[in-house]
Amino acid sequence: MTFPAMPPAVLQFFQASQDGDADAWAKAFAQDGVFHDPVGTAPITGRAAIHAFIASVLPGFRPFLGLTPTEAHTVGNHVAVAWRGAAVALDGRPVNWSGINIYELADDGLIREARAYFNSAVFQAQLSG
Repeated sequence: MTFPAMPPAVLQFFQASQDGDADAWAKAFAQDGVFHDPVGTAPITGRAAIHAFIASVLPGFRPFLGLTPTEAHTVGNHVAVAWRGAAVALDGRPVNWSGINIYELADDGLIREARAYFNSAVFQAQLSG
């Protein structure tokens, strides 16, 4: 699947998710970037904390197949992206979820803030069911 056109940092966010690359994923964010994953949970603040969060999630899957963007809309320094996620839990169960991310980009083009909107109950039910 070809990704929709997106600013470089947002493209890096999705490509790194598919590569399972916590370093590249976190580097898409500004040093003081904020990640709401999902919205409604405590925000993860700062590139180092975002990296630690991503690095803690990835080992829970074999493999983490990543997030695939399906639509992207850019207006100024704001980007809205619809996506589908896929992974395989350690016990072999497939995990599928979808959502929309809203990004605000900093002046240097990195992600200042990312807000992930998805139903975490659906995601968690697949892990525990």
